[in-house]
Amino acid sequence: MKISKHTFIISGGSSGLGLATTRLLLQSPSTQVAILDLSGPPNELYEGLASDARDRVRYWKTDVSSLEQLQVAVDGAAKWTEETSVKLGGVLCCAGVNRPAKVNAVQIIDAKGNPYPLDKWDFVIAINLSGTVNLIRLALPYLTKVEPEGPDGERGVIVMVASSAAFEGQPGQTAYSASKGAITSMTLPLARDLGRYGIRVATIAPAAFESKLTEHFTESLRHNLTKDTPFPQRFGRPDEFAQTVQWVIECPYVNGETFRLSGGGRMPGKL
Repeated sequence: MKISKHTFIISGGSSGLGLATTRLLLQSPSTQVAILDLSGPPNELYEGLASDARDRVRYWKTDVSSLEQLQVAVDGAAKWTEETSVKLGGVLCCAGVNRPAKVNAVQIIDAKGNPYPLDKWDFVIAINLSGTVNLIRLALPYLTKVEPEGPDGERGVIVMVASSAAFEGQPGQTAYSASKGAITSMTLPLARDLGRYGIRVATIAPAAFESKLTEHFTESLRHNLTKDTPFPQRFGRPDEFAQTVQWVIECPYVNGETFRLSGGGRMPGKL
């Protein structure tokens, strides 16, 4: 499917991997992006883009753990596509929260063997997992009605975001790994469910990437996270994630798979 002349709904599109993806999408002419995020898109989003880029972005302040806010945003994005005649092309679920080991870790029991309360667990699951599922299911009534295109009769694509923690979670990442592992596990059955509508589904599982969180990591911590990465031995860059999203959108035979974006590295058992 071509990126141009389509509208994409992207949660978490104002920062990090989502922001890089939004920038890439807007490089295609006549492409619209509906951003669902807690904060609006920064000015850096439009740097170096065509002068009409701002007109091709709509923002809905959205907490993805709120079903009501998601419904308002999705309905608004769908109405926007009708007003502009730029049909919906896909849903990109980039919103998420990470509570890595030693940084607000979500433990199961404390040092004395007592169970921790579930508030942090519920918080992570509500955003990473339920937020992803709800965005997809609320967008599907619109996506399934899009006029199919191309020789395969494709209607659109859904891209979810997992993590290396889905496979190699670290101490303190029980909730985070559970949320990302669930996304990985539901990729294939979701693709099988939606194949009859001409909708593809894929998941990207990035390792450690440059972000506002990781820019504060010490050199020692960075070394521990990348020392077993074959090549290149560094953190991933947001634009590399966006390139992967582009490939998923544009390659019609990509479906039902989770793609690790890791430089061949694996997360260590301890930091």
